[in-house]
Amino acid sequence: MSFPQDFRLISYLSRLEQAVRFPLSSSYPESMNIETLFEIAGAQHRQPFMQAMLDYPPLRGTPELLEAIAGTYDHINSGQIISFAGADEAIYASFLALLERRDHAIVITPNYQSLESVPMSRCEVTGVALEAENGWALEVEKVRAAMRTNTKVLVINFPHNPTGALISHAQLNELVSMCRERGVWIFSDEVYRLTEFNPADRLPQVADIYERGISLNVTSKAYGLPGLRIGWVACQDSAWLLKLERMKQYLSICNSIPNEMLTTLALNARDTILERVMNRSSANLQRLTDFLANHPQHFDVTQPKAGVLAFVRYKGAEGAEAFATRLVEGSGVMVIPSVVYASMLTPVSEDFLRIGFGRANLGEALEALEAWLETYSFT
Repeated sequence: MSFPQDFRLISYLSRLEQAVRFPLSSSYPESMNIETLFEIAGAQHRQPFMQAMLDYPPLRGTPELLEAIAGTYDHINSGQIISFAGADEAIYASFLALLERRDHAIVITPNYQSLESVPMSRCEVTGVALEAENGWALEVEKVRAAMRTNTKVLVINFPHNPTGALISHAQLNELVSMCRERGVWIFSDEVYRLTEFNPADRLPQVADIYERGISLNVTSKAYGLPGLRIGWVACQDSAWLLKLERMKQYLSICNSIPNEMLTTLALNARDTILERVMNRSSANLQRLTDFLANHPQHFDVTQPKAGVLAFVRYKGAEGAEAFATRLVEGSGVMVIPSVVYASMLTPVSEDFLRIGFGRANLGEALEALEAWLETYSFT
């Protein structure tokens, strides 16, 4: 496979973003301004922030940031974390540090594209598909069947992007046991963790429970702070973290001091921020569900268990991609067709739309969509 290949999601957004009035496609909750963050975190933090020297922070992150991140884990300490410029840099660096040509990887599909494309640039990869007909449930036996003697890593993403699906605690334990028996790493994209609508569904973080577990997280999804551009990786294996650190030396080297300071404040005030996010997300999911239920001839959805994305089947004959393009061009409402989640590993249905429901203006977006549906000529 040639690399880098076109990142389909980013390319789609870039091509049509000039037409967007209502991004009914956002993968993150409503954000906040810096003043609001200081109100939540405490006004006493404003002056130290304003007086901070704009120097280089340490490569792994400031001690304050690493302590704040460690506080989000049960057993990980600050020496077992490396911060990055967002999740994508962390994904890229992690697979470069982990995979070699002789290795084999297993990746769940559909997925955030770099979870598939970066491993494919390094070694052979097998996909294990979540399927709509099965309620987007993972079949662990398919993972077991995909294992080879040279399998190096299993790549999972739960809560799942874009379906909002989860696996059970028993399934996660089975995956860990399976990988431990074979010495296989687990790379776990956990960026939507803490957005579960039923807290009982919340899984432990893989880095907490598995010595070869690699946990990925970021400020954008659960916390609604994508502009901070801070992601991180946690892992118990100190030797592998040194390899990962060397990879970062050739990439961003370090993050921005202001962003690390603001992220530290946000993580230390995470309970208040998460409550704010989940109150809106829960109410908005109900509003979106009610809207879709009023249009059963056009849409069908499996209720997401976490996150701020619904993966909605579109029933029109012209297909989801044509519908999404006409929608944004005709009304300024953007949804994402599932063609951008196409995989080189397994078939992914092109009949779905990714709809984001985490933003404050969801009501306005749905009103604009309703008005457009009344005039749209379905084929």
